Amino acid sequence: MQWYHILIIILLSLTFLFFLTTFICYFLTFFIGKKKIYAKDEYDIPFGKEYEQYKDLMIKWQKEMRELSYKQVQITSFDNLKLYARYYECTEDHVLEIMFHGYRGSAERDLSGGIKRAFALNHNVLLVDQRASSLSDGHTTTFGVNERRDCMSWVKYVVENFPPDTKIILTGVSMGAATVILASELDLAENVIGVLADCSYSSQKEVIQKVIKEMKLPPAIFYPLIKIGAKIFGRFNIEERTPLEAIINAKVPVLLFHGDIDPLVPHEMSIKLHNANKEMTKLVLIPNAGHCLCYLIEPELYLKEMKDFFKC
Repeated sequence: MQWYHILIIILLSLTFLFFLTTFICYFLTFFIGKKKIYAKDEYDIPFGKEYEQYKDLMIKWQKEMRELSYKQVQITSFDNLKLYARYYECTEDHVLEIMFHGYRGSAERDLSGGIKRAFALNHNVLLVDQRASSLSDGHTTTFGVNERRDCMSWVKYVVENFPPDTKIILTGVSMGAATVILASELDLAENVIGVLADCSYSSQKEVIQKVIKEMKLPPAIFYPLIKIGAKIFGRFNIEERTPLEAIINAKVPVLLFHGDIDPLVPHEMSIKLHNANKEMTKLVLIPNAGHCLCYLIEPELYLKEMKDFFKC
C-alpha cells in the first residue's frame, strides 16, 4: 500500500469521526424523538430534587388543567411544520397570554401553573406546544432561534382570529422565556403590550457551556462541536441571536422573574438581561426559588408584580 493510500484512509477516518462526533453532539443537545402522550392517570413532573416537595401540587394543577375546556388550534410555521396550541378562555375581557414552555418540556408540565396564574388575573391563554413537543411537528429544538419566529406566527394568528382590541402578553418559562425575549425586538403587532420572561438564560452559548462543565467535559472542545452539529444536522445557527442582544432592542416592556437559587439557569443571567436595558425591563428576584418555581413559591407577589407592570 502506497503512503498516499494510507493518508487518504486516515483523512477519511478523521472526517467520519468528525461527522459522527458532531452528530452525537446534535443528537444529545437538540434532537427530540418520539413524544410521549400521557394517560389520564399519568403526570409529567420535572426531574430534580428541587421539585420533589412540590410534586403533589404540580399533579393537582395538571389535573385541574385537564378538566378545563379548550379549543385546539393549528398554524403552519415558516419552515412548514404543523404547530399546535390550546385556547383556554377565562373571561370575555380581551387580555390574552401566549405561553411558551421550556427545553424538552411540554405545555402541560411547564405551564399548568401558568394557566392558574393567568386565570387569577382574568387573562385568557393560548398554550403553545413548541416545535418538536407534544402534538407539534419537528424533531429539533433550537433554544429559541427558530421558536422566536414561531412566536411571531402565533401573534399573527391571534391578530387575525381574535377581536382587534385584544391585548397580547408573550409569556415564557426557561427556554420559552428566552423565546419571547428573542421575539421582543421583532416587528410585533401593536396588540402586544409586553413580555413576561421567567428564568431566561442570557445566551444559548453560556447555558450550554455551563452544562458541559457540569458534565466534567471541556467546553472549548465540545461547544464548537455542538455548534457545528446544530448547523449541519439541525440547519440552524445556535448563535444567530441571543436574548441579551435582543433585549437591548426590545420594542415592548419586559418583566423578568428569576429564582435566586436556580441551579439550572443562574439568576445572574436575568440580572445581566435587566442591566442591558433597564429602561424597558423590570427584574423580580424570588428568594429561595429554584428553576421555574417563582410563582409556586411567591404566588401573591407574582400576581402583584404582573398587575403593576402590565396594568391589566
